[in-house]
Amino acid sequence: MGNISADLQQALAQRALEGAAGRMLARPLAGGNGWTVADVLCTHGPRDHPFEEQHGGVCIAMVVAGTFGYRCAAGDALLTPGALMLGNSGTCFECGHRHGAGDRCLAFHYAAAYFERLAADAGVAAGTLAFRHARIPPLRSLTPLIARACTDVAQTDRMSRQSDSAWNELAVELAATTLKAAGALTQPTRAESAAAWSRVAQTVHLIDEAPQDAHTLGSLARAAGLSEFHFLRTFQRVTGVTPHQYLLRARLRTAALQVAGDTSRIVDIALACGFNDLSNFNYAFRQEFDVSPRAWRSRTRGVSRARVRAHTA
Repeated sequence: MGNISADLQQALAQRALEGAAGRMLARPLAGGNGWTVADVLCTHGPRDHPFEEQHGGVCIAMVVAGTFGYRCAAGDALLTPGALMLGNSGTCFECGHRHGAGDRCLAFHYAAAYFERLAADAGVAAGTLAFRHARIPPLRSLTPLIARACTDVAQTDRMSRQSDSAWNELAVELAATTLKAAGALTQPTRAESAAAWSRVAQTVHLIDEAPQDAHTLGSLARAAGLSEFHFLRTFQRVTGVTPHQYLLRARLRTAALQVAGDTSRIVDIALACGFNDLSNFNYAFRQEFDVSPRAWRSRTRGVSRARVRAHTA
């Protein structure tokens, strides 16, 4: 997704050049009473040992680049771009990069009491607050939030100033959307074999490196070394979505950042992101973001102009 993935690749290249050990860097983006959000960039790879930590509060982390394995009391999961990593307050967890180097997440942390208030306002019963799943797969309801967050990171980088109010709104929306999505998941996170994770991780990297390419079920299955039937089942079990759904959302996230970030014609962005024509792109974009590409551009630029005025005031 534009600079989001490029920054990770640059950090991995720098690590390789220096011959340094993998490390995790967390850059605070914004925070308030009961919540914080950080840009977390990790350069661990297959040769690094998995690292163990403990969630100090409730954690909802947007995966925006790379893949990694995540293990917690709720289960094991391969985290891919577009998914959410879930963590309950006070629980221990382990992250590892056995199947690929590096990842980047936008991690939202909530104090337990604050998260309980958000859940109560969203109509969630107090006894059902603990996440029963390790992750939320890359669902349609998450795409607009993740695209907005990535756009905010890019704008923050350009203006070197954080907008706490915008991030606060996003933190509240993310909590409500996550609680709703988690409640709709009826099956616990299912553990798959290491070989399955490896095949899917390689496929995800292939898509994310060039979402505009003409990927098909057949070409992706051949790259994974599986029949189309077994690849489809394996990919869906590991990621929570079908290959087509993952590819479509990867293209739409990329397009959303380009629509918001430059002045290219929307038709040119659509074609460059792998869509065959403008009408299909407009339909898919509206289905995913609930607005047209033109309205998305207007909305994000309106927010950007407001932040520039605040920055120069």
